[in-house]
Amino acid sequence: MIRFANPEFLGFLIFIPVMILWYIRKRKQAGTVRFSNLGILKSTGRSWRYTFRHLTFVCRLITVTLLIIAIARPQSGSTEEEVITEGIDIILSLDISTSMLAEDFKPKNRLEAAKVVAEEFINGRQNDRIGLVVFAAKSFTQCPLTLDYGILINFLRQVNTDLIDEDGTAIGMAIANCVNRLRESKAKSKVVILLTDGRNNRGQLDPITAAKVAQTIGVKIYTIGAGKRGEALYPVNDPIFGKRYVRMPVEIDEDILKEIASITNGKYFRATDRRSLEQIYEEIGEMEKTKIEVKEFTRYSELYVIYLLLAALFLIVEIILANTVFRKIP
Repeated sequence: MIRFANPEFLGFLIFIPVMILWYIRKRKQAGTVRFSNLGILKSTGRSWRYTFRHLTFVCRLITVTLLIIAIARPQSGSTEEEVITEGIDIILSLDISTSMLAEDFKPKNRLEAAKVVAEEFINGRQNDRIGLVVFAAKSFTQCPLTLDYGILINFLRQVNTDLIDEDGTAIGMAIANCVNRLRESKAKSKVVILLTDGRNNRGQLDPITAAKVAQTIGVKIYTIGAGKRGEALYPVNDPIFGKRYVRMPVEIDEDILKEIASITNGKYFRATDRRSLEQIYEEIGEMEKTKIEVKEFTRYSELYVIYLLLAALFLIVEIILANTVFRKIP
């Protein structure tokens, strides 16, 4: 980007065509010498000096043009951007109890579908720290808050129902673990997305008390109940007949999940298949958008010195030519 700090001086360029007209008129008024016979002169031909006889004037035109441009102060600019972000700290809390193996989220079970959708959610975020907490009868942090989404996704892919040896659903302990991770967060928004397919039946802390603790430190909890309505097929490993499926009722404590969300100013969602789960994460993503402010500014550097040096160079060339090869004898 090129601009002129004093563009009004470019108006002096009008003198360039004036100088050209003056030069042409002066050449026409030049004196003449009469000879009785021009035959000998015609046979000699024209020298290179005659061909380039206007070179000194051209140098003068270039010198004046460059001086005018230099006075107008040309500047080159480079545009830079300053990005200011207000990131969000998000904890994904995932139920890994054995009931998550129910195969009502075709073509995968609930847990695998939840992992795939959570990965898509992570890939759609920018500038947000995201962590992962898993729970069954107990709860632990699978990945702390991080901006390294590659590492987070690797930890997410390793999640399975064997990570915790005791089965059950400790929703209250999961919330407490998430709150502990967000306790010292300085983010403008602190969010927990908790997905479960059951009822709280384990742990020393009940979910409502945990939600109230979360509310006191400004943590918002979005709760998701995962599972079709009615019954779902659940795989069972029979020592005699091998793997078989049994029908089990889907029991999600929606009242508790709704109350948790209400206490913390979040929202409750019900996911009955993978597509609805994807839509839920998309909706949460829209509600929890990171604020990004871009300030654009331009830095300019002066170029007039270059034009002054070039003008000086052409002036010197003109002086040298005018006093050597194109020297005129009065």
